[in-house]
Amino acid sequence: MNIIRYPAKSEWGSIVERPHLDVSQLHATVSAVLADVRERGDEAVRDYEEKFDHVRLTSLTVSDEEWREAELLLSDELKDAIRLAHHNIETFHAAQRFEGRRIETQPGVVCWQKSVPIERVGLYIPGGTAPLFSTVLMLATPAKIAGCSEIVLCTPPNREGRVHPAILFSARVAGVSKIFKAGGVQAIGAMAYGTESVPKVYKIFGPGNQYVMAAKQQVSLHDVAIDMPAGPSEVCVIADETARPEFVAADLLSQAEHGTDSQVLLITTSEEMLNRVGQEVERQLELLPRKEIAAKTLENSQLVLVKSKDEAMQLSNLYAPEHLIIQTSDYEMLAGRVTNAGSVFLGAYACESAGDYASGTNHTLPTHGWANTYSGVNLDSFSRKMTFQHLTEEGVRRIGPAVELMAGAEQLDAHKNAMTIRLADIKR
Repeated sequence: MNIIRYPAKSEWGSIVERPHLDVSQLHATVSAVLADVRERGDEAVRDYEEKFDHVRLTSLTVSDEEWREAELLLSDELKDAIRLAHHNIETFHAAQRFEGRRIETQPGVVCWQKSVPIERVGLYIPGGTAPLFSTVLMLATPAKIAGCSEIVLCTPPNREGRVHPAILFSARVAGVSKIFKAGGVQAIGAMAYGTESVPKVYKIFGPGNQYVMAAKQQVSLHDVAIDMPAGPSEVCVIADETARPEFVAADLLSQAEHGTDSQVLLITTSEEMLNRVGQEVERQLELLPRKEIAAKTLENSQLVLVKSKDEAMQLSNLYAPEHLIIQTSDYEMLAGRVTNAGSVFLGAYACESAGDYASGTNHTLPTHGWANTYSGVNLDSFSRKMTFQHLTEEGVRRIGPAVELMAGAEQLDAHKNAMTIRLADIKR
């Protein structure tokens, strides 16, 4: 990892810079696949599954028998763990339910808001180097609570044409309506446009590689909403001299093993902690099955020594990390100073893995600095808020003249007239 000691603020921009991916070459490929799926539907999806996932499918739909078999293939311990995680995710997200209030802004003018679920949502679950069944829980659980009437899931099958049983079991626990065997760009296209098998959805959620991200961005321009812009995963750890170096190193490596384009950042006020974490990272790295991936990630990562916790918080907020872990003696005080982060983990025992799986918070979070403007996935992500208003005659008397004046000033005479004829009516 790159070690930086007491950087001047003029250097901070380079510290928080993410690894750059040149996706310009992707767009032509992605556009061609999307256009083909739009034109040929299921046939195109099956062709791309054969080309990219090396399996020839007769049907894209996961059968009822495959759903039932999945439960038999998992250990009771893993099924219990999935149920525990689902319970906590459900409990946390259910507490986010919106309750609108009727507000009388003037006598006779009543306004209110109502939360309405998105009727049909699509979830994309990668199945490449790791089957992300935890993401099924993170996306389907709030969708179910929000009241989405149809929850469609796409995930790539293996070379035998099967979907990982943990993905299927998690989907059943969380309330997914339909699962289709489709990965990559072709899955995004199928959900964005609809095919003979896959319904067209109104919003697509979920992570993926750079091709999937490019596809989501392209379809979001004209055809469907998406959860958020996203890039490679990342973590920032703020640690003082009281932190446990083995914990800090484990947190950095847990993020580093996601993929070679991930990034980890340590900000510390302690020279000793800097050195001990570096040593501990090297020790733990040798024990990891995904050592090569994590080692490559560490090349893009930084250990930064700063003069004070004030500087640590300023640098972290500038970075706007997807995950922020604060392992300091005064983590509660520092938590109040966080302005930009996707999800925050406080104290020595709140590892990122807790939020990734089972604490209850959502792990679908803004990356690449988008945490300065975007929230992570939450209950509101699966709904829209509609406003209502009702005016009585008294309400028209109260605000009608102001409406006339404002519409007239904007030279929108038809707007003005819509109120004028009502004012005239109640004066009769």
